[in-house]
Amino acid sequence: MRAPLVIDSAARLTETARGHVVAGGSHCGVYAAYLAAKAGVRAVIFNDAGVGRDRAGIAGLGYLGDLGIPAATVDCRTARIGDGPDCLARGVISFVNGLAAGLGCRPGQSAAEAARLLTRAPERTIDPPAEIEARHRIDGPWNGQMNVWALDSVSLVQPSDAGAIVVTGSHGGLLGGDPTSALKVDALAALYSDATGGIDGAGFSRLPALDARGIPAATVDAMRARIGDGRSTYEDGVLTCVNEAAARLGARTGMAARRFVELVVEKSLGSTS
Repeated sequence: MRAPLVIDSAARLTETARGHVVAGGSHCGVYAAYLAAKAGVRAVIFNDAGVGRDRAGIAGLGYLGDLGIPAATVDCRTARIGDGPDCLARGVISFVNGLAAGLGCRPGQSAAEAARLLTRAPERTIDPPAEIEARHRIDGPWNGQMNVWALDSVSLVQPSDAGAIVVTGSHGGLLGGDPTSALKVDALAALYSDATGGIDGAGFSRLPALDARGIPAATVDAMRARIGDGRSTYEDGVLTCVNEAAARLGARTGMAARRFVELVVEKSLGSTS
């Protein structure tokens, strides 16, 4: 019996994950589930991110079930989001799909026990659908002067996004506590889901790391905007936590995500006019 493959983010899965049971720090939204299916995992345990609006934090359970992949989530109040080892060490199962239930997985079980049971799952034979479109330009009066992107996952940030505003559906937790994982480029500003905060306030931990780089950043309420959906972050998001760089621009908790973007644009273009 192979030990579970432990990862901090579904974005770090490669073909070497094929046939493994994965214990990961990602939320269990559809895009994270897609990445797991694409990598050919045998089964997966992710974080429920507090479930959130439209149950987006666990929407991947059904997506994976339809592909024949058993899946479960741990309660975000028991293990840090973005931290695979913590998922396996402290996580308590909160939700399971039908295939995982058929293998004996159930809410209240330890993640370690669930991972052991999931090793009995057969390797799947169904490939996921074609790649999900998850990167969208947000239009506004800034067109031609600045780029604003809605990204379902922060893993979709590209080198060309340096100097852009990135509005992500990703959780606001550092991966494995590593400050360098906060953002791959020096964006003008960044938004994340708070994943309802979770244990140790993990859902907010990218913000101070970005402060150290002078990047204004904030999280939005996962109960108001769907985690894993960058456009929902922009359209529905309400700020729950802002870092010092964002506060200096005038950002505050309770502000609409749309207004945060406008504020960053106004301050940036005003300083260059």
